[in-house]
Amino acid sequence: MSGTHKWLKRLGVLGGALMVLLGAGWWLIGPDWRAILANPPAGRDVLFWSDAQRSAAFRMMDRLPFIIESRAIPRGEHVHALPDGAPLDLSSEIDLDAYLLSQNAAGLVILQDGKIRVERYGNGFTPEGRWTSFSVAKSLTSTLVGTAIADGYIDSLDDPVAQYIPDLVGSPYDDVTVAQLLTMTSGVGWNEDYEDPASDVALFDKQAAEPGKSGIVTYMRTLGRAHPPGEVWNYSTGETNLIGVLVSEATGKEVSAYLSEKIWAPYGMEQDATWLLGQDGHEISGCCIQATTRDYARFGQFILDGALIDGSPILPADWLPSATLKQADIGEAGYGYGFQWWTWDDGSYMADGIFGQGIFIDPARNLIIASNANWTSATGTKDGEWRARDAFYRAVQRAVDAEGN
Repeated sequence: MSGTHKWLKRLGVLGGALMVLLGAGWWLIGPDWRAILANPPAGRDVLFWSDAQRSAAFRMMDRLPFIIESRAIPRGEHVHALPDGAPLDLSSEIDLDAYLLSQNAAGLVILQDGKIRVERYGNGFTPEGRWTSFSVAKSLTSTLVGTAIADGYIDSLDDPVAQYIPDLVGSPYDDVTVAQLLTMTSGVGWNEDYEDPASDVALFDKQAAEPGKSGIVTYMRTLGRAHPPGEVWNYSTGETNLIGVLVSEATGKEVSAYLSEKIWAPYGMEQDATWLLGQDGHEISGCCIQATTRDYARFGQFILDGALIDGSPILPADWLPSATLKQADIGEAGYGYGFQWWTWDDGSYMADGIFGQGIFIDPARNLIIASNANWTSATGTKDGEWRARDAFYRAVQRAVDAEGN
């Protein structure tokens, strides 16, 4: 029996024992732990957890070391203020209560001009709680490539990836550049089907690492080439995981520590965050940061304001214009893909994570929308949550425009 399964067995025993020992006092241990102990998730395969397991675990993934371990992203000594602004009236555009209920929302923070205009929480979640990000983390990981270039650790986006990850030499990534990794146009085959237990996204974390290599590098070496590099976009969490390895190899630092050093602490995030680890002990860089909804909004504001720390940019001058505009055609009119950001043709862009996590940034309106949720399916297509959120973003834009008019 694996260590994980032993822990899960103990967790089930522990839950039963606590319920017996505490009796009515069972309710004293707190609602989050009650929910977990009553229905512990089966292993690390979050894609195949039940709705109740997701709802209980998404708010405490970094407090479940018997399932998955995490590494801290420490905050700094000061907090970047988010003052209250005038409440944004959405009533002419949408029934906000009904929308949040349909999203199974945990948190929503809307900033305009750096001020909070809407802040709502549900499902027992609070402003102090940390919710998992899923692929919202991709946009943070890609930003660290920009800081590594500015810091001199990475020379050029045109460099081959294997220059920084020597263990990829002799793999399909031999001819793939850093830019192609960032835009997911490597041409290496990858299956991101969240409902298929045999897909790459479901299997990569189960890969045992070859001696001296990370688990994700070991797994990505096994993939085949589907297209020439640079020609076809294919969404791949595995490639963002490689970006995390790239940052670690280039800087000699854990990506969680580098994120804290460059952004989380100096910008003034309100709370420590955490980053979940793969079985090889490396951060799962395409996923899995835990942070407050306000701090996700702060990251959006940091990017919107030009990635400045104490008034000085920490990214190359051409980074954000390239990262947040369409670099790859995703085959859907009005949308594209930048450097791990989803782009809109109107100049807006977003970080997007499965089960309803998001940071939407609209420079034209100086607008940030950060949200967390537990959708009924990973992509939100089963019950239309993704389309509803897309429509919500547009409704907020219209409400802002109506104020201006």
